[in-house]
Amino acid sequence: MGLIRFSQRKLIEAGCDEAGRGCLAGPVFAAAVILDPKKNIKGLDDSKKLNEKARQELRLEIEAKAIGFAVASLSNVEIDKYNILKSSFMAMHRALNILEVRPKLLLIDGNRFIPYQNISHQCEIKGDARFQAIAAASILAKTYRDDFMEKAHNEYPMYHWNQNKGYPTINHRKAIKEFGPCKYHRMTFRLLNEQLNLF
Repeated sequence: MGLIRFSQRKLIEAGCDEAGRGCLAGPVFAAAVILDPKKNIKGLDDSKKLNEKARQELRLEIEAKAIGFAVASLSNVEIDKYNILKSSFMAMHRALNILEVRPKLLLIDGNRFIPYQNISHQCEIKGDARFQAIAAASILAKTYRDDFMEKAHNEYPMYHWNQNKGYPTINHRKAIKEFGPCKYHRMTFRLLNEQLNLF
């Protein structure tokens, strides 16, 4: 059973999703994608179910075939200022701000959203595994964020971001304990497990 191509056929709809909400370091990225009903993209799925090679190949196809797409982010400093939930929604808003085609309906992955301008939206739990437009947005958000973390890894290789992408792995937390946090870490997050002491 494949993903649903469109939730309806009357309105131009954009799928929105984010990547990096659960990370200890780096920005949160969000994407908005308007798919073309005349151009099929095979293999669209939740980015978490795809390997890196498949995500990168689909990203190129999405960017080539979509009617419109946009990717935006909020830095770790902004996340510390606004909190991660609000930052996720703000990143989606930023992506929608630069989307060249204006949608009439937004499909949002998850169960909450801050309304955007006067555009209708519907929240879809596990939407990235159900709707193609949200899956496409999840792939763009994930691949753009991974690219950012690969570059950040070159600055701070001790955190192994080329492998963990900023998520709270054992190696990442061990490195924080050994070297302390850096400019990309989210200081409002629990960077270490309770049994470890940062200072």
